[in-house]
Amino acid sequence: MYDYALFAVFPYVAVVLAVSVGIYRFFNDRFSYSSFSSQFLENRTLFWGSVPWHYGILIILLAHLLAFLFPTLWAAFIAEPVRLYVLEVTGLALAAATIVGLTLLVVRRLRNPRVLIVTSAMDWVMLTALLTQVVLGIWVALFYRWGADWYLHTAVPWLNSLLTLDPQIQYVTTLPWVVKLHMLNAFVIVTLFPFTRLVHVVTVPISYLWRPYQVVIWNRRVRAGKGG
Repeated sequence: MYDYALFAVFPYVAVVLAVSVGIYRFFNDRFSYSSFSSQFLENRTLFWGSVPWHYGILIILLAHLLAFLFPTLWAAFIAEPVRLYVLEVTGLALAAATIVGLTLLVVRRLRNPRVLIVTSAMDWVMLTALLTQVVLGIWVALFYRWGADWYLHTAVPWLNSLLTLDPQIQYVTTLPWVVKLHMLNAFVIVTLFPFTRLVHVVTVPISYLWRPYQVVIWNRRVRAGKGG
């Protein structure tokens, strides 16, 4: 009963909520579709935290996505033990980079009064969810090895069954609790997504491609006795 609610119902609730609230917010409060960057308040720690966080998490997400979209090719790639081992080590290194970067970003918000005052409650909720997800991911990578392989036989078919509106929860219900928590927390982040500043990642300034060029005219006063 609980497994069905968590792995067959909750993912749909998370996605529907994310899409509907995201669309509503875009059309009714478009100004809030922003990262509300605090870079002008403090830049140095932001740089050292943001770079490893973004590069690390984006590459990790890309690896998950590629394995999901191209499971056959992924399986062929990791069939060679050396490649699987290199992939596992690289994943751990990237995970370490993400947690270092995210920790720096959290510490920055706690220690800098100007940044702290502009940090909302939802910022803390999302940061907690993201930090939890990274920690769980590292836990899984360390104690349940070769995830690049068993991911293909558990999470991938489960996610595919969700896409076809025929949830097959048996693929994931027998997994260790920490793995299941890692999966569920991903959908928690999806649920929180439209309520936070992270919505800015879905707004790409495509209109810039056909926007008319901008003419900038500088006006300056000509001092007395000068000019022509």
